[in-house]
Amino acid sequence: MDLQALRWFQAVADGETVTETARRATITQPVVTRTLARLEKEVGAPLLHRNGRRLQPTPAGSLFKEYVDTVLARWDDGLRAVSDFVAPDTGVVPLGFMHTYGTWLVPELISGYCRVHPGARFDLRQDADPALIDTLRAGVVDLAVTGPAPDVPGLRWRPLLTEPLLLAVPPGHRLAGREDVRLAEVADEPFVVLRTGMGLRTFVAEACREAGFAPRIAFEGDEVATLRGLVGAGLGVSLLPRQQQAPPEAGGRGGAGQGEAAVPLIPVTSPECSRQIGLAWFTDRPLPPASRAFRDHVLRAWPG
Repeated sequence: MDLQALRWFQAVADGETVTETARRATITQPVVTRTLARLEKEVGAPLLHRNGRRLQPTPAGSLFKEYVDTVLARWDDGLRAVSDFVAPDTGVVPLGFMHTYGTWLVPELISGYCRVHPGARFDLRQDADPALIDTLRAGVVDLAVTGPAPDVPGLRWRPLLTEPLLLAVPPGHRLAGREDVRLAEVADEPFVVLRTGMGLRTFVAEACREAGFAPRIAFEGDEVATLRGLVGAGLGVSLLPRQQQAPPEAGGRGGAGQGEAAVPLIPVTSPECSRQIGLAWFTDRPLPPASRAFRDHVLRAWPG
């Protein structure tokens, strides 16, 4: 059974002659007749009977047509939905991103794109780096905003910017007034960090190891805002990004995020504490037009 046979059956059952159906389909009348006969054989019951020049539905045909109408309507709706989904200006962009980018970078990327493509829509997925790559590989999202370039076959990654990570200390901490600090100076202090598997947690562990110590974990959380609050409450120190607000086309990158005044953030001179943020996609499948347009816009606006 194929959709064309169903469409011809629908047309004839709605009152169109076989000759009219054949002419509209630019085929011969016997082709339509044979196709309808095969459809009846496959269904297992007569669907049409002749009444003068026209064929009319049998009782079984009338029942079958109700389902045919539903199937064809849903199929056509699906085609329209997919067409809308992939349209460059009005389609849906499935985008994944790490938790730490949801408060500033991803909103900036989306708002910048929507200024040019106001009809665009986004299907957003937030997760840790490893899960994001799995989501990207599975095709749940087309693009992902990630940390440093993942070493994954077939994955293309383009840098967008370099983000400094600063030592966050409680107010009144012995280092709070310093212009910079070596990470080894807090080797004996408790750390508040993200959970294992998140990109920022991995970075903190590697930076501490490079500084010659393993961090003593006082708390593991899911959000940077939570870590910032707990540092402010005196639970420990952490390496945190400065919440940036302005995209490059709006006049630069930087500036303190809301609520940062209560938590001193100190540049770290040793080891170097910064990470690259980039956009990732798999090259083994073509991006739909909407996602391709968003990717190209982001790479132009944020050249790394």
